[in-house]
Amino acid sequence: ITMGDGAGIGPEIVVKALSRPEVRALCRPLVIGDVMALYRSLQFVPDSVRPRVVPVATPAEVDWGDMTALPVLQPGDALADVKPGELSAAAGRGAVEYVLAACELAKRGTVAGIVTAPLNKEAMRLAGYAYPGHTELLAEQFGVKHYSLVLSARGQFIFHVTTHVSLRRALDLITRERVLSQIRLAHLLAGALGQGDQPIAVAGVNPHAGEGGLFGDEEITTIGPAVSAAQAEGIPAIGPLPADVLFPRAAQGRYRFVIAMYHDQGHAVFKTLYFDEGVNVTVGLPTIRTSVDHGTAFDIAGQGIASDASLVEAIRLAAQLGPKWAEIHAAAQLAVAE
Repeated sequence: ITMGDGAGIGPEIVVKALSRPEVRALCRPLVIGDVMALYRSLQFVPDSVRPRVVPVATPAEVDWGDMTALPVLQPGDALADVKPGELSAAAGRGAVEYVLAACELAKRGTVAGIVTAPLNKEAMRLAGYAYPGHTELLAEQFGVKHYSLVLSARGQFIFHVTTHVSLRRALDLITRERVLSQIRLAHLLAGALGQGDQPIAVAGVNPHAGEGGLFGDEEITTIGPAVSAAQAEGIPAIGPLPADVLFPRAAQGRYRFVIAMYHDQGHAVFKTLYFDEGVNVTVGLPTIRTSVDHGTAFDIAGQGIASDASLVEAIRLAAQLGPKWAEIHAAAQLAVAE
């Protein structure tokens, strides 16, 4: 579990989540982050469940039988001058170093998965790193070119055909192949969760899903053919559906697996419904990686009021999918290829 930006809420939500007995029962957690930042955050945990921060130099030093210990591996320099809520190059550098250390452990098979607390993109840039976010950094470290961002909460999963690009660019990137790959990927994950018979609901990109070509023809030339191709493969895909019809139905529980065409089409609805408990899953990496679906929240950092709900869910989902991840990843290589 990487601590994220030390000036944000990462240290606080990490110690809160790992003070929960039900979370500790799910996994053997190794925190990668700043020892003192985590130690200071213990003040926000009730005495009855407060763990002990135990610095370790390697995972081999951890006593996994001691449920009161919170093992912390600290790469790089201590964040001595970093203050909660203040933008800091040192914190940005540390956040990247924690992820790099986690990747190395995963490559060696020392850890079975990675769960990330939030980093701050501006702090990363101040430290000399130009990554758009966690996902791109992880993809580079694992040598992965094709990957997908999936949002999850309460048993629902939202896949995205495009993510961190401008809306104008996203329209160019919505191709039959990309849409079909996301449908395949959703069906693959549904099967891994024992829900292979669930429909894969595919959103249109234009108002009213194009209204038969009146408001755009992407549904006719691109999205519709991808849905038909998926159906021919035996995948229970439906659509393209108008987004303002699909997402309310999904919120009502009718659809568990949804394909959004661009970042805000999926994210805006998802965060409205599940802001404190949403989780990101990066499909395409050889190691399971989940993350909170919120930012560093500098405005409330260091106050003890941040919710750890999203991190708890991220840990739970990583533990659930981790044992099946090799199978998911192997099959996903074709699904995520352009």
